[in-house]
Amino acid sequence: MKTNKIINIAVIGVGHLGNHHAKHYSQMESSKLIGVFDINETRCNEIAKKYNTKAFQSLDSLLEEADAVSVATPTVYHKEVSETCIKKGTHVFIEKPITKTVKEADELLALAKKHKTIVQVGHIERLNPAILPLNEFDMNPKFIEVQRLAPYMSRGTDVPVVLDLMIHDIDLVLAFVKSSVKYIHASGVSIMTDSVDMANARIRFENGTVASITSSRVAKDRVRKIKIFQQDLYITIDFLIGLTEIYRVMDDNQTDPAAIMSAPLESNGKHRQIFYEKPEIKKQDALRKELENFVESIRGNTKPIVDGQAGRNALDVAIQIHDKILEDLH
Repeated sequence: MKTNKIINIAVIGVGHLGNHHAKHYSQMESSKLIGVFDINETRCNEIAKKYNTKAFQSLDSLLEEADAVSVATPTVYHKEVSETCIKKGTHVFIEKPITKTVKEADELLALAKKHKTIVQVGHIERLNPAILPLNEFDMNPKFIEVQRLAPYMSRGTDVPVVLDLMIHDIDLVLAFVKSSVKYIHASGVSIMTDSVDMANARIRFENGTVASITSSRVAKDRVRKIKIFQQDLYITIDFLIGLTEIYRVMDDNQTDPAAIMSAPLESNGKHRQIFYEKPEIKKQDALRKELENFVESIRGNTKPIVDGQAGRNALDVAIQIHDKILEDLH
């Protein structure tokens, strides 16, 4: 049911990400930031003061007032915290990954269905401005190559690189490929931590599509690129500089009004053209858009861009990849 009701919302866990959630909710017209909660009382009070809101002393007292919450705690607490919220009929936005295990995710989704609450997951790359131009195309990729490399930072190293970095790209690949996974090959190494710091996965889908995903948190420079190949279409995206380039092969008598360059192509005696496009990337705050989508989903005006099932599916593939890496290492 659609409504224009202002959504009373709170943030649970106000570390690095939770701080940004609180900032956006405090600025949105469709929501009211009623408070924050964190087991670190000093941090909780600091963020509450920063955004002129209430520092709750307990999760139970927060849930007495909240219509919805953002759960930005460490992953190990996602299930327990979200479960408590859902049982109170509170909608939850959970930062990725949705939970620690697929079993936990399945239990959470079943509970949400029972209590008719929304579960949305923070796979923020779906709203990356460089990705949005792809919505104009009929995506049917045959091969996808993804690289996500980052210099070493201590934050996030409590989880393997597959669940920290690669899961973003797993979610994107699953969104592009409308097919189930057939099999996975994966390898990785531990370099700086006791966990896996560099990983590569090769995923083959039932429809024949192949995706190669590489993630590393031990790199000299940051790299975030994706290349998508399909019949008559090649797309390359550099997320860091916000550059999306599209190459389309079309018949000689077809035109592409968005093209800024074209070149003739002869294939099997047939005259065709290659059109090059560089769509304008409209800058936007992806987290702000993601949280606005959550609030508008609660109000019945849209649906979550990444719902709980999508978050669960990305986690499932990520865990399969990580398990195969561990098998290989041992």
